[in-house]
Order: sequence, then structure tokens, then C-alpha cells
Amino acid sequence: MSRQSSSNLVVPQAKAAINQMKVEAASSLGVALSQDGYNGNLTTRDAGSIGGYITRKLVQMAEQQIGGQRF
Repeated sequence: MSRQSSSNLVVPQAKAAINQMKVEAASSLGVALSQDGYNGNLTTRDAGSIGGYITRKLVQMAEQQIGGQRF
């Protein structure tokens, strides 16, 4: 089994959706993202908050999807 870097997307077509989620998360949290795409100036706290927001949204989406299924 090959190992992928955590920065590589499993589904490359999802890149736009993930970027949109980052922008939405940052906006909701009041964190300014750089227009040029470089966000190395973010504090660890801000980056973690964005990641946590995205994780909560993804879990919520999965729960909604699973909730509509019967096992």
C-alpha cells in the first residue's frame, strides 16, 4: 500500500470545494486570509480554529448523509 502525504488530496477534483471551505471558515471566525494564497503568517491558534471549523462541518455533512440511509 502506498503512503500519501497529508497535503495530497485523495480526490483532486475536491480542491475547489476545500478551498471554499477554508475561506468560509476564516470568514466566519474573523481570520484574514492572504489574497496571494500564502497563509504562513497565520497564528497556530487561527490555523487550528480554521481546521476545527472544517472538521466540524465535514462531520456534520457525514452525519446528515448517514442519517438519510437505512442499514
